[in-house]
Amino acid sequence: MQTFRLTTYNIHKGMSPLNRHLRLDAIAQALRTLDPDILLLQEVEGENLHRKFKFNTHPQQTQYEYFGEYLALNASYGKNAEHSGRHHGNAVLSRFPLDPKHNVNISVNRLEQRGVLHCEVLPEGWAQPLTVLCAHLNLREADRQRQYDAIEHYVRRTIDPAAPLVLAGDFNDWQMRSQRSLGQWLGMEEVFDSRFGTMPNTFPASLPVLSLDRIYVRHLHVLSCEVHQGLPWSKLSDHLPISAVLKAA
Repeated sequence: MQTFRLTTYNIHKGMSPLNRHLRLDAIAQALRTLDPDILLLQEVEGENLHRKFKFNTHPQQTQYEYFGEYLALNASYGKNAEHSGRHHGNAVLSRFPLDPKHNVNISVNRLEQRGVLHCEVLPEGWAQPLTVLCAHLNLREADRQRQYDAIEHYVRRTIDPAAPLVLAGDFNDWQMRSQRSLGQWLGMEEVFDSRFGTMPNTFPASLPVLSLDRIYVRHLHVLSCEVHQGLPWSKLSDHLPISAVLKAA
């Protein structure tokens, strides 16, 4: 396989934008239409005892296991935030062999517990694995700058500079002040910025006016990229998903 489709999506813990309805089934059905080879999810619940009792359609398995089974993808989960009876984090799902490596804690305060899930996947026909980093960053610019420093340090210390690399997720860069910083530091390009010179609005899903979600790549060719908007996406989560079709450089 020479190309693959990668999608990143903040699923809002499987709830509708205003937290009134459980949308796991509808999200899974919509994601199936995208047919991603690699799927990065943020705000994935590993456990929520209250919602299991409240919603009779809530699966008994974890959300990442549910999506993995429904979409026939291998799945890995990194727990970021833990509370009484519930916890959530990031997940990486892959059609290819998946090797979980590390969940990097990039939290800078107690209110926003954040992380970067590091996995490797081996697309069909590739001689070396693809490094995948699934990230969820803070709302404040000052916090994100500290998290950029932590991610840069981790990548430089841990990841082979010659390896193909994807860093994607919810960056919460709503003020558009730092969309190029991390890419410049690590020699990565953001797929929408490189192709169109601008970033797509992905939040709120019903009337997107803010650009929060990113796909950074290194040693990969960007063949296409798109933001998935309109129905059903506007009714599923508070974010819109974005995708890119990529090829080894």
